[in-house]
Amino acid sequence: MRIHKEGYKIILISFIVLGIISPLTGLITMSLWLHLAVWILLGLLFFWIIRFFRLPRRVLEPNDKLVYCPADGKVVAIEEVDEPEYFNSRRVQVSVFMSPNNVHANWSPVSGIIKYMKYHPGKYLVAWHPKSSTENERTSIVVENGQGVQVLIRQIAGAMARRIVCYAREGNAIRQGDEIGFIKFGSRVDLFIPLDAQLQVEIGQMVTGKRTVIAEL
Repeated sequence: MRIHKEGYKIILISFIVLGIISPLTGLITMSLWLHLAVWILLGLLFFWIIRFFRLPRRVLEPNDKLVYCPADGKVVAIEEVDEPEYFNSRRVQVSVFMSPNNVHANWSPVSGIIKYMKYHPGKYLVAWHPKSSTENERTSIVVENGQGVQVLIRQIAGAMARRIVCYAREGNAIRQGDEIGFIKFGSRVDLFIPLDAQLQVEIGQMVTGKRTVIAEL
């Protein structure tokens, strides 16, 4: 298990801040047990921050026939929709909600060429809200595989998430399972795939990035 590079600065700042607060609590008049409780809570908070930025080691063997899950979380929507930003046609949308306890790195579901990448500023509706896909702060990435099939991945900020990091760059080649970005503190990832793709997941299912197969092309 590694710590994601996006967490280095936040973890350092948290360590300094909590390191200052912890001894200051000794200046407040309270019982020993209350002091211990405060220090334990501060320690647990620091542990949770470190845990949030964990980056597990996962090996994926690329397969052009499969669409892998781009994120850890829970499938909250599977529906046929009009996708107006890039395709301007019908696609199957699969949405994965990432709670603060999930790994928050995002991975490419297919191998290919990045044909499109765009960042959109926006609102911070709760990530499971239907309008979050089109109104929240978000980044859209389209990858075209070797057979010409295009898949759109949309990173969406939620009520807690205030920072989307995207590493994808238009024109670059990318392998299935390569990291495409990171979303800080609660969020959602939408996947738009062809209508004839054979779905392998269902609503309510817990999924794992780079491991769970979303669909077969």
